[in-house]
Formats: sequence, structure tokens, C-alpha cells
Amino acid sequence: MSLALLASACLLIVTLGYGVRCWLSPFGTCRKCDGVGQLLKFDRKGRPKRGKVCRRCHGHGIRVRVGRRLHNRATRIHRAGTR
Repeated sequence: MSLALLASACLLIVTLGYGVRCWLSPFGTCRKCDGVGQLLKFDRKGRPKRGKVCRRCHGHGIRVRVGRRLHNRATRIHRAGTR
């Protein structure tokens, strides 16, 4: 088995795995607030306080995955072109 064939097979498996993940679970946790929905602040004693609402996820704690966003955009373009 050649190295190029092995590399392309691994790339295909990873791509299909991510596609299945985006299909089954289109939302992932927000990377900025770690799914909390707010940016935590700490007072002088070290206790966590609620901060501002996260600007990326708008306080929900979840965001649409990149692969799902690409799928949604491709679907929207296809539907607009076939009307």
C-alpha cells in the first residue's frame, strides 16, 4: 500500500467522520466562553462573578459548527439556483 493511498484514505475517514458529527450534532460549545454563555470575571478574593454576555454565542453557550455552516450555505445557494 503506497503512502499517498494511505494518506488519502485517512483524510477521507476524518472528513466523513466530521460530516457525520455535524449531521448528528450541528451545535458545539462556544470556544470563547466554554459553553457558559458569559465571560466569567473574578473578584479580589478569587471567586467567580458573572461578567458580560458572550458576544460570539449571545449568551446561549452553543454555536453552529463550521461544517454545518458550510452545508447550510451550500444548500441555500442550491435552492436559490434551482427556483
